[in-house]
Amino acid sequence: MRTVMDPFQAIADPSRRGILMLLTKDKLSINALAGNFDMSRPAVSKHVKVLCEAGLILINDQGRERFCELKPEGFDEIKNWLIFFDDFWKGKLQNLENLLNQIHPNNESD
Repeated sequence: MRTVMDPFQAIADPSRRGILMLLTKDKLSINALAGNFDMSRPAVSKHVKVLCEAGLILINDQGRERFCELKPEGFDEIKNWLIFFDDFWKGKLQNLENLLNQIHPNNESD
């Protein structure tokens, strides 16, 4: 059974986040990705492998090249986590606003 890497661990590394940002523009070969970083092609390949194992990118072989592209559904876990905390903090701020409006009813803003 293949283990899937935690997407949060995958995006913890700045180089991997950089790879993801580059892939927002277009699918790129591993060689093209490597040209954007001050590291060896094998090092970039390891980062790509981690991103693939986390389900964030797909790798497609086209001839002798391996092309990487984003896998949108791979970001669902991260997106859902962010939405949860976004809603959490919006609720806290709304509660604070309600409390302040109770304390100072003349300062209510619409």
